[in-house]
Order: sequence, then structure tokens, then C-alpha cells
Amino acid sequence: MKDFSRTSLIKRWFFDCRVIIAGIIAICIGETGLAEDHAREDLGAIKTAVTRSLPLLEKAAKISMEKRSQCFTCHNQGLPVMALTVARTRGFRVDEKNLLAQVQFTAAFLEKNRANYLEGHGQGGGADTAGYALWTLANGGWKPDSTTGAVTEYLLLYEKDLDSWKPQSRRPPTEQSLFTSTHVALRGLKNFGTAEQRERVDRRFEQVRRWLIRTPAEDTEDRVSRLRALEIAGFASEEISLARQELVQGQHADGGWGQLDNMPSDAYATGTVLVALHEAAGMSDSEPVYRAGLRYLIATQLDDGSWHVKTRSTPIQTYYESGYPHGPDQFISIAAAGWATTALALALPVTD
Repeated sequence: MKDFSRTSLIKRWFFDCRVIIAGIIAICIGETGLAEDHAREDLGAIKTAVTRSLPLLEKAAKISMEKRSQCFTCHNQGLPVMALTVARTRGFRVDEKNLLAQVQFTAAFLEKNRANYLEGHGQGGGADTAGYALWTLANGGWKPDSTTGAVTEYLLLYEKDLDSWKPQSRRPPTEQSLFTSTHVALRGLKNFGTAEQRERVDRRFEQVRRWLIRTPAEDTEDRVSRLRALEIAGFASEEISLARQELVQGQHADGGWGQLDNMPSDAYATGTVLVALHEAAGMSDSEPVYRAGLRYLIATQLDDGSWHVKTRSTPIQTYYESGYPHGPDQFISIAAAGWATTALALALPVTD
């Protein structure tokens, strides 16, 4: 009887284990199925949001180019080109003729200032404009040439005695951050620095690395650009992880981020954070932080496909209608749309 009881207990134990394992598998399959259902729903909503946003970006970029024929703008050329080129890799149809025109317009703007760049004088907007213009060319697949070499020469000469680059004016959030000016300048040097400039580029990078590591970020724009600059400057994963966590900690309950810690969420701050987390910190679009941010962007997109963000800047240029909605708030709103559309498109699979 004793041996029989022991055998029965062993059999019972194996049976109970099989039941428990089967239950766990069933739960996992059920949860996976629910996750897949939600993922499919998210995928459709993301595609819809990008599809609705692209025509407005294309229209406003084109109108701005026509009305401001002498002036490249980060908000109406740089960020729409970024969004359009990312969306194209995800299978969205874009106006290729208009996209090429935007990139060529950017190159022509730089060419007009080539002599000034070689002398270290640059153009209005300083390192921000030069850096964003080079970033736009890189997004558009532009190859290095004598003009891009002149711009990188300017970035090496301009404010060379400072530990970082700084903006020429204060127009928050896009033009006010030392980290943003530094990030776009570093990116320009990395993408387009010439072989002859390589030694000076390396020295400048080393100078900026020391500044980046000792200088704290103060707001969302700072944190985004500091993370991106750390990644471009080749910092180790520990520093990237710390900068990533700083950004993650700023996420609000609604899934978005505010420009300042005491401001409500908006599409500009949220879009910049998501793109930085994805591109500079390797955050997967399937992570809860990223998914919550995407849902915030989808929920706040307006019926016309735009996002409305209130400006915090004092106007310094003559007002004109660029074709993007929201009147006096149009320039920060189209900048927000560029970042938001890019963040959404990055969550979709690459098709080319």
C-alpha cells in the first residue's frame, strides 16, 4: 500500500503540473492574441494618421518655398522632408517631384551663402539653420559636394572657442537650446565633414563631448537634443541609457510630453521625444512608453489631419500664410506635425 500511495502521488503531481502548464500556455496565448489584436488596431490607426498628415506637410512645404523663395526654413522644409522620407520607406506615396524640389531648394539656399560659409560668417539662424539644412540634405539623399564642404567649414569656424554651439535668437522650443544647436552642428559635421577637415572635426567632437557630459539638460528640448548629441558623439551605452531614462521619466499620464515640466503634453514635445528614443536610444516601437506616445498623437490629431500647438515665441519675421492651418501658430504646428508624423511612421515596418 505504501509503494502504491507513493506512485499515486507521483502520478497526481505530474497531472497537476500538466494542468498548470496548460493553463499558463492558454493564458499566454490569450494575452498574445489580445496584444496582437491591439497591435493590429494600432497599426491601422497609425497608417490613417500618417496618411492624413502627409498632404498638409507637402502643401505647406511647397507654398512656403514659393512665398519665401530666398529662405530655407527648418519648420517648412527640414521637418516635412524628414517626415516624407521616413514615410516613403514605410510604403506611403509621396509627391516625389515636390520632395526633390524641397531638397534642391535647400541645396540652392546653401549654395547662395557658400562664400560666407568659407569665411565663417554663415547665414541668418547660425548653426541651427546650417545644421538643419545639412540634415535635410542627408534625409533627401544628397551627396557631399563643395557647398556642403563649405557649410561644414563654417560649423568648424563658427564659435570654435566655445565648448558648444549656441542659437542666434531665442524662439522656444525650436530655437533656444544649446543642445539643439550642438546636436544639429555635430550631425552636419558627421554627415558632410570632408577628409581634409577630419582632424579638426575630431578635435571639435572631443571638445563637445566634455561639455555634453558635464552639462545638465533643463527641459524636454534639451533632453531630446542632448540624447541625440550623445549618440552622434559616440558615447557608451550607459550614458545613452541615462539620457533615455531622463526622457522616459517626463512622460505624462496621457502618454505625451510637455515642452516644459509644468506644461501639458503637446504634439511637438511628444514627437521629438519619440523620434529621439527610437533613433538615438534604440527604443522599440512595441515598448509601452512608445505605444502610449503614439496613442497620444493619434488622439490629438485634428479632423483635418493637423496638430495644433500654441506658439511660445515672439514673432520676429513678417507674417505669411504657409498653407498649414492655425494662423499665428502655424510654424510650431507644422514643426510638431513633422515630428509627430515621423514618430508614427517609424512604428510601421519598412517596405523598401
